[in-house]
Amino acid sequence: MDARLSMFGSPIAGKLVKHLVAATHVVHSSSVPGATLELVNLRASQINGCGFCTDMHIKDAIAAGESQQRLNMVAAWREATCFTEAERAALELAEEGTRIADAGGGVSDEVWANAAKHYDEEQLFALVSQIALINSFNRLNVITRQPAGDYVAGQFG
Repeated sequence: MDARLSMFGSPIAGKLVKHLVAATHVVHSSSVPGATLELVNLRASQINGCGFCTDMHIKDAIAAGESQQRLNMVAAWREATCFTEAERAALELAEEGTRIADAGGGVSDEVWANAAKHYDEEQLFALVSQIALINSFNRLNVITRQPAGDYVAGQFG
C-alpha cells in the first residue's frame, strides 16, 4: 500500500507530529504505568484499524518488556484473565473514548466511575489525554493510508 501523503516529508506534518509527540511525552511523565498506556494505545489502534500504530505499539511494548500473550489478548481483554482490574478499567475507558459516536452520550458514568476507582484525577487526565492523542495519530495514519509493518521499536524516540 502506498501512502496518500508523506507524513515525513511535509513541513506542516512534521510540526504537527512534533507537538503531538511532545504531548505524549507529558502523558508518559505521569504516574500511569507505561504498560497501561501501551495497552490503551494498542486497543484504540485496533478499534480504529490503524495498522501503523498497531505495529508500532506492539513492538514498543515488547521492547519495554510486555509479554506477547498479553498483547495477543488486548482485542479480547474482557475474556482475558491476564489484565489487572486497573488495566481493564483503562481498556474500557479507551474503548468508550474511542467509540464516542457509537455510545451516544460518550463515555458512560459507569465506565468513568470504574476508572476513577483505580486512578486519581491526574492519572485520569493522563489516560483521557492519551486516548485523545492516540485517536489523533490513528486518524492521521488511516486517512493518509500510512503503511504498516516496517516500524522498528524506539524509532521515534
